[in-house]
Amino acid sequence: MKKATIAHLKNNLSRYLSYVRRGGRITIFNRDTPIAELIPARAASSQDAGAIGEHLQRLEREGVLRRGSGNVPEALLRPPRGRSAGVLDALLDERATGR
Repeated sequence: MKKATIAHLKNNLSRYLSYVRRGGRITIFNRDTPIAELIPARAASSQDAGAIGEHLQRLEREGVLRRGSGNVPEALLRPPRGRSAGVLDALLDERATGR
């Protein structure tokens, strides 16, 4: 495992990311205090999946977030009919109707 300060990490980011891609880990320090760890993404997702779920549950209990059901109404997925389906038109329509 390597250690790096924030400034050194910023100045050598490509080199450190290459090291992490090969499976390395980097502990990031801010004035001799470890503040973060940079690890490969696949390792983080497989090891921390349970921790992420627990964190989301805690945030939901505290009222910080509300998770969706995963069911998106089909009407939202279809483009609007009539006028052009531009983003600006949709925004102006939404503001006019108050939805």
